[in-house]
Amino acid sequence: MASSPNNEIALKFRFFKVYKDARVELFKPPCKQIPPSDDQVTGVQSKDVIISSEPRVSARIFLPKLKNPDRKLPLLLYIHGGGFSMQSAFSPVYHKFCNHVASEADFIVVSVEYGLFPARPIPACYEDSWAVLRWVASHVNGNGHDPWLNDRADFGKVFIGGDSAGGNISHTLAFRVGSIGLPRGVRVVGVVMVHPFFGGTKDDEMWVYMCPTNSGLNDPRMNPGTEDLARLGCERMLIFVAEEDYLTVASKNYYEKLTKSGWKGTVELVENEKEDHCFHLFDLDAEKALEMRHKFVSFLKQDHFNLL
Repeated sequence: MASSPNNEIALKFRFFKVYKDARVELFKPPCKQIPPSDDQVTGVQSKDVIISSEPRVSARIFLPKLKNPDRKLPLLLYIHGGGFSMQSAFSPVYHKFCNHVASEADFIVVSVEYGLFPARPIPACYEDSWAVLRWVASHVNGNGHDPWLNDRADFGKVFIGGDSAGGNISHTLAFRVGSIGLPRGVRVVGVVMVHPFFGGTKDDEMWVYMCPTNSGLNDPRMNPGTEDLARLGCERMLIFVAEEDYLTVASKNYYEKLTKSGWKGTVELVENEKEDHCFHLFDLDAEKALEMRHKFVSFLKQDHFNLL
């Protein structure tokens, strides 16, 4: 006769609880997912691509309405949030957000579908996102797997962005770009982090539990040091924080360390007053959400940097 599960709780974190028998139960069910589509309002087309079958890594690509067929389009690699354990590039809210950004910025957007805890513990999220970035970069010579990227992407104007956990992952990607590099001709111009997760809060222990191969509370992926920050492989960065977000202290600490690290780029910190964590996703058409997305898009569209 099979033994009954041990329902005694051993650990409890913000997003999940762990039973004595090591079972993990998320507090929120898996999010709804929607298929890609051709948006009749914005003119943005989207499709899904498989980057790797084992482990399964995929992405959703958004192509804005082509105003000039001969013009190459800048590209944003976007990484969704969700506490490393929830949400999806294919959820309605992230589909709509990336659709809007693609249309308003006139950018190709590649939205990453990475592995989530507990099915795939950290560092799957970092490895999967890096795999997608490298896959994108493999199109630089026009002979990659995807015709949209081969024909339409300007690899001299690549950006990385994400919110919450995705903001944290964006930092790690920028560090890898600066440390490992990408193929010649691929240039990461900027990084946007929206209310990013970094160490220094009560959720530190949760991240450590989610990452069995961690190096403690000072793991550089959660709590990057000044030497790592000095090696970020981008030229400019925009960091959003929200006044009522408990993660704001950690994000501001990241900003302060970055300004003192010796990194040669420029960084701007924008605080969303009287707002909480990732407020802009709850109602994408709200006034303050629109203001924030306008700032996000304006950062992407700046042309004051020198071209290769």
